[in-house]
Amino acid sequence: QVQLVESGGGLVQPGGSLRLSCAASGFTFDLYAIGWFRHAPGNEREGVSCISGSDGNGRTYYADSVKGRFAISRDNAENTVYLQMNSLNPDDTAVYYCAAGYGSSWLALSALYEHGYDYWGQGIQVIVSS
Repeated sequence: QVQLVESGGGLVQPGGSLRLSCAASGFTFDLYAIGWFRHAPGNEREGVSCISGSDGNGRTYYADSVKGRFAISRDNAENTVYLQMNSLNPDDTAVYYCAAGYGSSWLALSALYEHGYDYWGQGIQVIVSS
């Protein structure tokens, strides 16, 4: 049974940091790219970041809105992907989802688009507020 479980969300003040984790099970983790998406009220779900699997050499992708503030990494031994989020601002408030997509050939054009992903977590809330 495939599972993706997000953790690490919560309430943080503007300028603060959080680290989200995505723990995966039920599939060959290192063959899958893992992406982070977020959905804020009134907005469409948007791609935030992605890290490729072993065949993509762990290449990373970021949305312009988070470049320089967020960092994605993966630990294949622990079947976990992390999203370090720094310099958070209220616009980062959203439900954050991790997702898994097989292979890497599609990433160059679609790393931050939903259609490439096969499995999704249930999401976790991040609130940036003073």
